Amino acid sequence: MTTVAILDYGSGNVHSATRAVAATGVDAILTADRDTCLGAAGLVVPGVGAFAACMDQLRAVGGDEIIRARYAAGLPILGICVGHQILFERGVEHGVEADGVGILPGIVERIQAEVLPHMGWNTVQPPAASGLFAGIALERFYFVHSYAVRVQTTGANTWTEYGGDRFLAAVEVGPLSSTQFHPEKSGEAGARLLRNWISSWAN
Repeated sequence: MTTVAILDYGSGNVHSATRAVAATGVDAILTADRDTCLGAAGLVVPGVGAFAACMDQLRAVGGDEIIRARYAAGLPILGICVGHQILFERGVEHGVEADGVGILPGIVERIQAEVLPHMGWNTVQPPAASGLFAGIALERFYFVHSYAVRVQTTGANTWTEYGGDRFLAAVEVGPLSSTQFHPEKSGEAGARLLRNWISSWAN
């Protein structure tokens, strides 16, 4: 059976992410063990909370090194919410700037909207060639956040808007996919997205 490791570094939504991945029919393992995370067919990096705090927790278990090693080896990775944000170069929250894992160029910053957090359902605008959104390009996905990347980055960029501001909803580049929204909280559309991700690399 295909194995997907869910990186357990103390972030808040690990159990819901694990259940959602397991529902696709793969063997979902919640772990921070380096060998297990490097040896799994896929790796999911969830995340909830502040950018700097998540990076501290990630470094404490060597998660940043695991992510870089998998990316360098061309092994599949899926980042979710703050697990998406920490893949970028830096995050700036409440005047505090922190380095991210640095795989993707860009800065995570406050969304320019009057009402925050952005909490609720949004449609997204994926590129035509997106594999992640195959068959679900017109669906809605569930967001909970106040910070995002608001400029073009590398790879295939998917966009959304809130409060008049436009920001990245997802990125696909090589073995790496990531979503600002929560697929595990996005009903059948989120389940289809997880299946799309897994089917893009699973034998």
